[in-house]
Amino acid sequence: MSYDDALVCPPHTTERKLVSKIDFHVVPFLCILYLLAFLDRVNIANANVAGMSEDLHLEGDEYNTALVIFFVPYILFEIPSNILLKKFKPHVWLSGCMFLFGLTTTLQGVVQNYSGLLATRFFLGLFEAGMFPGCFYLLGTWYLRTEAQRRYSFFFSSTTLAGAFAGLLAAAIGKMDGIAGYQGWRWIFILEGILTCVVSAAFFFVLPDFPEDSNWLTPEEKHFVTNRLRSEQGASAVERKMGAKDVANVFKDYKIWLGGFMYFGLIVPAYSYAYFSPSIVNGYGYSKIQTQLHSVPPWAAAFAFAMILAWISDKTRHRLGYAIFAICVAITGFAILLSVHDNRPLEYAALFLVAMGCYSAMPIIVCCFNMNLGGHHRRSVGSAWQVAFGNIGGIIAVFSFLKKDAPLYKPGYSICIAFTCLSIVSCIAYYFACISQNRQRDKTATDVGLTEYEKTEMGDLNPEYRYLV
Repeated sequence: MSYDDALVCPPHTTERKLVSKIDFHVVPFLCILYLLAFLDRVNIANANVAGMSEDLHLEGDEYNTALVIFFVPYILFEIPSNILLKKFKPHVWLSGCMFLFGLTTTLQGVVQNYSGLLATRFFLGLFEAGMFPGCFYLLGTWYLRTEAQRRYSFFFSSTTLAGAFAGLLAAAIGKMDGIAGYQGWRWIFILEGILTCVVSAAFFFVLPDFPEDSNWLTPEEKHFVTNRLRSEQGASAVERKMGAKDVANVFKDYKIWLGGFMYFGLIVPAYSYAYFSPSIVNGYGYSKIQTQLHSVPPWAAAFAFAMILAWISDKTRHRLGYAIFAICVAITGFAILLSVHDNRPLEYAALFLVAMGCYSAMPIIVCCFNMNLGGHHRRSVGSAWQVAFGNIGGIIAVFSFLKKDAPLYKPGYSICIAFTCLSIVSCIAYYFACISQNRQRDKTATDVGLTEYEKTEMGDLNPEYRYLV
């Protein structure tokens, strides 16, 4: 089959039907996986409202320390995890990690002291390290850049669904207080962890692998899908092993560093909201159950807003302008929270703006950056780097909202505004870097005698490649 023939859709199907088939086999399972991962990560906020700190006798900033220890292994092991994902295949690596972080979450429900909480949070970070960058890396190997944003945003919005789900579950599970001698906050961890373990066993058989390794495509469909992506992004080199030199070469491109700062600037407000919004809502005078329920609507609004922006982004073939708009929405929300302290409805509405802005901008930024990385080795390293470096912001976030600053949290809101501005500046710098390189390549000859192997090795640095921003 010639290269041109490879772009002809196989008999008895169409390209649209084939993309729908990919959607069915890829997106839902990755969404459920990350929904459970994010749920197991942030349900500590709901457990804290339900009485965890009091029962474990946490003092001062010990709760914040328990949050921050999660990020140490989470940051360090994201790039190694993506390399191992490529080595062992996604369905093996992701389902295995999923079982382990589900088990760790369950054990978090039986800890008896601060030390036990620290240990479980550390291992939770270790086992979750590969989830987010791994899923984004895998998604990027299935879709064209012009159709990826809706899938990225839908996947990323599993975090907003997890936030909403966490509030509803915590409200329901909180009523189990005293059953089998366990407090309600313990049941939040135990039941949600068991759910993750059960789902992980099924996911070993249904999680997707890379297009070249998929067993649910016919040989003709597999050939078409891989060449469809090659026509836009170049050869993937999925079969090629990756070494330390390949990893180091990726970081010679300054756009890689900008991608990290774009995400880093949003992680601080995003995790601040995820970890502390229940405490902020609780400060408005609601009961524990009412607090859990009032934490749900902002997450639901964030999901809807993210999907609207994603649809518009794909239709207009533009990314970063919509991300900057969403960030400005978040800044508006933080500005209200920082300056208004006597209008509960307006303050609660500001939480909607924060959630909508942060959790809509993040998938656009990650999609734009990931889909501009050509080839498996640049994408696996670059996607993991962006998430790993960005999550350093999680450490800043958990110490931005301290108990002594409640209920106004002025330092926390000010820090969040500063970091969202950093994200905007980084987005603008990345935009001009990509546009500048596109224009430079347009003015120079693309036929410079490179072999197909050399083009594959260069990935998006190939002079024939054009960035989409």
